[in-house]
Amino acid sequence: MEKIRTRYAPSPTGRMHVGNLRTALYAYLIAKHEGGDFILRIEDTDQEREVEGAVDIIYDTLRQTGLVHDEGPDKDGGCGPYVQSERQAKGIYLEYAKMLVEKGEAYYCFCTPERLESLKTVVNGEEIMQYDKHCLSLTKEEVEENLKKGMPYVIRQNNPREGQTTFHDELYGDITVDNAELDDMVLIKSDGFPTYNFANVVDDHLMGITHVVRGNEYLSSAPKYNRLYEAFGWRVPVYIHCPLITDENHKKLSKRSGHSSFEDLIDQGYIPEAVVNFVSLLGWSPESDREIFSLEELVKEFDYHRISKSPAVFDMVKLSWMNGEYLKAMDFDRFYKLAEPYLKKVITKPYDLKKIANMVKTRIEVLPDIEGHIDFFEKMPDYDISMYNHKKMKSTPETSLSVLKDVIPLLSEQEDFSNDALFETLKKYGEEKSYKTGFIMWPIRTALSGREMTPAGATEIMEVLGKEESLKRLNAAVEKLSAC
Repeated sequence: MEKIRTRYAPSPTGRMHVGNLRTALYAYLIAKHEGGDFILRIEDTDQEREVEGAVDIIYDTLRQTGLVHDEGPDKDGGCGPYVQSERQAKGIYLEYAKMLVEKGEAYYCFCTPERLESLKTVVNGEEIMQYDKHCLSLTKEEVEENLKKGMPYVIRQNNPREGQTTFHDELYGDITVDNAELDDMVLIKSDGFPTYNFANVVDDHLMGITHVVRGNEYLSSAPKYNRLYEAFGWRVPVYIHCPLITDENHKKLSKRSGHSSFEDLIDQGYIPEAVVNFVSLLGWSPESDREIFSLEELVKEFDYHRISKSPAVFDMVKLSWMNGEYLKAMDFDRFYKLAEPYLKKVITKPYDLKKIANMVKTRIEVLPDIEGHIDFFEKMPDYDISMYNHKKMKSTPETSLSVLKDVIPLLSEQEDFSNDALFETLKKYGEEKSYKTGFIMWPIRTALSGREMTPAGATEIMEVLGKEESLKRLNAAVEKLSAC
């Protein structure tokens, strides 16, 4: 059985869009599911669009997501990626383009930008340009004379205008297009660099790529790719065109959404494993209803035949839920390392940050949520005494004042201010008064936090605040309640 080889071939044009991450992930999973190879190839032939630092973003994103590529040239002996600009310098693409010229499957085009501009027309409000094969009629002698003169040129694919071209996609089946719709696309640009379309066909063949994964926006280009494969006499790879990713309003996920790239999501407090898990489900579904998968589990489960043709909705609510599940299950030491910057952003006092981190670990979905859960530790918020009302606890401002007056002397005498010791003291007080635990803890927690919701109970909060600060807040609550 032939070994499956897939590739991820990004252009270094900025942050990695989640659609591109999904392409990389699916390519990785398809290869690894069958024990195959996953190749990284940087397609930097469009020098004008290249963004400084974007190559590093690609490397860093793949490293964080665990999508480790196989093989490739690396001066340090490791697995570096293939880089098209380095391959272009060796003349690889021009050599193959000239092969097509010799076969009559491509031709030199010397048309000026002005002439090309004159070919543009507007169809359904969209400006398009289909080349008219003007330079195809040049004789071999005319071409050679133009080349000797140093005239700028491109090399174009020679597509027929009659008949039809059919190609097969694993998800969409057989698709047939009229050849009249196929433009004579440029293969080699005037700067000597290959176009993305041409270089990726040549490289996919030379690198033995068996399965090509990409977004369905490339479906319209597939016939032209196929014609190149056929012109060379090469085998066509298996095509897997993935569905569109939309936002919650079913519009194409754009950069303006604020969460369209992997880096956007990391900046917003999501963790790589959760993002990878979530992105895997944008168009693919496992056989069971299970939704939480590690990368290793995805490798075992992934079957590309279960990818849907329907657009996939980028549901932020689901991603946040999933991220929360990962945080809950995370090793505490790693969680604390991630949480520490958010803790220190809010808390400057010498509290035990690890205890506070432990309080919020199971209560947050994204890391920035930490701040809203813990800011009361740093500064007591202003609050209304109506917060002491709790129907279930049968608590009112009046009963709360009575409880606080009772417990302050007990807590003042308490030497051990640990959570367990404090709880035992208050439990004993409740037994003596025949009070339920909640009846006692509600007013204390409210007095300590000024919040209806806190990440921990009253005694856990007191342990972190310490005796002096806890008593200070409880006495302030008595004054507040007594004044009303």
